[in-house]
Amino acid sequence: MAIGKQLLDYDEDEAVDAFALLKSADVRTAKNGKQYIALVFEDQSGEISGKYWDASPEDIANYVAGRVVHVQGKRENYQTHPQIKIMHLRVTHAGEPNDPQAFIEHAPMSRADMEDYLTQTVFEITQPTWNRLVRKLLSEYAERFYTFPAAKSNHHAFQGGLAFHTISILKLAHAVTAQYPDLNAPLLYAGAILHDLGKTIELSGPQSTTYTLAGNLVGHIVLIDGELVRACDALKLDPQAEDVLLLRHMILSHHGLLEYGSPVRPALREADVLHQLDELDASIMMLDTVVAHTTPGEFSERVFALDGRRFYRPASDTPQPPKD
Repeated sequence: MAIGKQLLDYDEDEAVDAFALLKSADVRTAKNGKQYIALVFEDQSGEISGKYWDASPEDIANYVAGRVVHVQGKRENYQTHPQIKIMHLRVTHAGEPNDPQAFIEHAPMSRADMEDYLTQTVFEITQPTWNRLVRKLLSEYAERFYTFPAAKSNHHAFQGGLAFHTISILKLAHAVTAQYPDLNAPLLYAGAILHDLGKTIELSGPQSTTYTLAGNLVGHIVLIDGELVRACDALKLDPQAEDVLLLRHMILSHHGLLEYGSPVRPALREADVLHQLDELDASIMMLDTVVAHTTPGEFSERVFALDGRRFYRPASDTPQPPKD
């Protein structure tokens, strides 16, 4: 049986009848003391939330993250955010779509092309210490790096999103170093490749993504710094040598502000550039996602990660046809 209309192709107040993957299923207690499940449905168009009220123990056992379900209801907006008012929900039957991979959004670039771009860029890291560290860590985490998302939600939250986000930053970095040739290009490229590699430890994977224990307790910035120090030991490099400290600083400072998770603020030109490129790419991806599902001539839902702002899609903007 073919998968029908995509979740985010439904208009407001339109009846929803779709198969979807449960990206998350959190059991909560309502004010009346009854349990409900806060669901996030996912398919290749994106994700949308819904609440399954008065959940029985059987419902809680059935509707878990990673399971494909059939949902019927109505597309609504709650405080500018789209959601499904669930009328009927069930697990899939035999012969119906039930492969979670069919509902996971993928990077708009093949793995082979991403690997080729990264390989070529690594050749441009001409400083030996940085080159050796990047090669070692990329080799160790390659399978996760090319399949993991860059985040649980918000930006690049799809299979292959971590590598695609990294490549997007590298493309920006190449343009910036061409414009400002005094920047240390090898340092910027090495920092860009490694800056989010800790997410291969912080996150659980591309399907029904959650934070691991290490992700919750330590976080990806500190995790990859620890892996970099470990790699120094294996390669017989001094983690306190200046060249290593410069690369460590690129990673540790890339969130820019202490309140955003960086142990230190950028203190190198290249570190500040990396932070700004990271912000730029993440912001554009969030904007692309929300605007693509906004009717021309109207404002989008609020984007929490962008200060709760809503963004206008010009009436002259022609909607793109749905992805196959």
